[in-house]
Amino acid sequence: QLQASGGGLVQTGGSLRLSCAVSGSIVRINRMGWYRQAPGKQRELVAVITSGDSTNYKDSVKGRFTISRDNAKNAVYLQMNSLNPEDTAVYYCNANINVVSYYATDYWGKGTLVTVSS
Repeated sequence: QLQASGGGLVQTGGSLRLSCAVSGSIVRINRMGWYRQAPGKQRELVAVITSGDSTNYKDSVKGRFTISRDNAKNAVYLQMNSLNPEDTAVYYCNANINVVSYYATDYWGKGTLVTVSS
C-alpha cells in the first residue's frame, strides 16, 4: 500500500514537499515515481527515481522539482519549488515492487491535490 501526503494550496513561487510511504510485505522496491493529472488532461510522469538513484524529470519541472527516496523508510519524496499554476494537479506516487522475489508489479497511491494560485 502506498500513502501519499503533503499536497495543499500554495501561491505562485511557493514550495511543497510530497511524501509517499510504502507499507506491507515487500521483497524489494525498484523504480519509484510521481505522476500528476490535471483536470481534463491525461496522467503524466513528473519524476522517477531508480533503485540506483538515477533520476528523470518531465522537462517543465527540471530545475524546480527534486525527487528522492529513503530506502530505510520505503519512502519517496518530491520537493517542489517555484510552483506555478500549471503545476496544479492531483499527484500520484507510483512504485514498482517485488512482493515475491520472482515477480514485480506497479502499485499506485491515492492522489494528493496540489493547487497553485496565481
